Amino acid sequence: MPVIAPMPAARPARIPSQRDGAEETPAAAAGEAVGTTVDHLTETYRAHYRSLLGLAALLLDDTASCEDVVQEAFIRVHSARKRVRDPEKTLAYLRQTVVNLSRSTLRRRILGLKLLSKPMPDMASAEEGAYDQLERRDLIKAMKGLQRRQREVLVLRYFADMTEAQVAETLGISLGSVKAYGSRGIAALRVAMEASA
Repeated sequence: MPVIAPMPAARPARIPSQRDGAEETPAAAAGEAVGTTVDHLTETYRAHYRSLLGLAALLLDDTASCEDVVQEAFIRVHSARKRVRDPEKTLAYLRQTVVNLSRSTLRRRILGLKLLSKPMPDMASAEEGAYDQLERRDLIKAMKGLQRRQREVLVLRYFADMTEAQVAETLGISLGSVKAYGSRGIAALRVAMEASA
């Protein structure tokens, strides 16, 4: 008897729910599967991989890291697909994951640089291939000079074409902060672009 008790305890939630509403379980499963299927993620991957790669490229500074971040984002969304029930939210969840993973990548780099006590190498020549397709070189250089939060707001707002409310939700900040960071970032970009002209 004590040996049998743990076995049902491993699957208690499924058995009662199927008995209580045998007809509701398939409907609930169908409701869950709307935006979380592997097919839906595959379609999202095909349609939005390049735009997510571009988003990561504007936050990071080398192509290999950008590709790693975007692929890791899809892996994490695949693992958590039962929590993303609405297909409309899949892309937003992916964007937020890309931003968070880009931040983590930058943090690891900074820590590595501190431990090695070496200055960060000039990566301009490695970046040119990826950035030529995304933005002009002067704009990228000016974007790098912005504060991290200003850069994130501008990239999400204008490159990813998100509304201010979506940017606020993705970054976890208020709408007023999005507006403030955005206007300060644009002002700083103008100054930097005029100086380089």
